[in-house]
Amino acid sequence: MMKHELWSNAEELDTFCFAGELGSEARRDMEPDSKLVWTCEASSHFEAMTKYYEFRGWGKYSSDSPEEDKKTYKELGWE
Repeated sequence: MMKHELWSNAEELDTFCFAGELGSEARRDMEPDSKLVWTCEASSHFEAMTKYYEFRGWGKYSSDSPEEDKKTYKELGWE
C-alpha cells in the first residue's frame, strides 16, 4: 500500500500524487496556494484513481490500460 495526497489550489485545480519522495516533483510544480485536502492508501494506480473519483463524486473510474493500471505497486517494484 502506498499513501496518496490530493492537493487543490484556489482555482480548484487538483494535483493527485504520491506522498513522500515519489510525489516530491509533483508537489514542487504546484501553485504556492495549494493545500492538502485529502489522503488515501492504495495498492495500485487503478485503486488510487477509483478512490479519488469516489471522493470527488465523479462516478466510476475507467482506464484505457486497466491491465497495466491494476498492477500493484509492489509488482512494479515501487514499494
